[in-house]
Amino acid sequence: MIIETQSTPDLDILNFFPPQKLLADNQFEFVDSKSLRRSPLAENLFDLGGIKSVLITTDMISVTKEKDADWKNLKPQILAEIMDFLASGQEIIINRPESQSEDNILQSIISLLNARIRPAVHKDGGDIRFHSFKDGIVYVEMLGNCSGCPYAARTLKDGVEKILQTYIPEIKAVKNISEKK
Repeated sequence: MIIETQSTPDLDILNFFPPQKLLADNQFEFVDSKSLRRSPLAENLFDLGGIKSVLITTDMISVTKEKDADWKNLKPQILAEIMDFLASGQEIIINRPESQSEDNILQSIISLLNARIRPAVHKDGGDIRFHSFKDGIVYVEMLGNCSGCPYAARTLKDGVEKILQTYIPEIKAVKNISEKK
């Protein structure tokens, strides 16, 4: 099994892309012992030590390491753990609720922005910041090169909105806060 990895602008975050679908939909972030009980995979990754958080989406596992941990030691252990777990056929998420609460939706939006969207926007010299979520609409602020860019609206619709709606069906639209004015 080949698992692709992707660095992010945040040197403490590394994304892992297994060749198979991980979840049917949604995403889950694990940051503490209470949340870990919902995912044996996340629990196994935390047991390696040096892990601060784990985000699992339909096609990616995003791992944030603690500042003093070293990817040279951690990355091969994470790869081995993911391969072993996926080969076992166990469920990644246990007792998953059918719909997300608003707190879970907010957490999912912020996690996706940080793990998937901001790294891509940073490559173009810009940034995107979560502002609010109301009535199914995510409001963000475009910063840096993205602020005032003629392609920012297209990036929001064809990129950001599409990604967020893929993982969070409750999202109806994504708007730049300057559009509200």
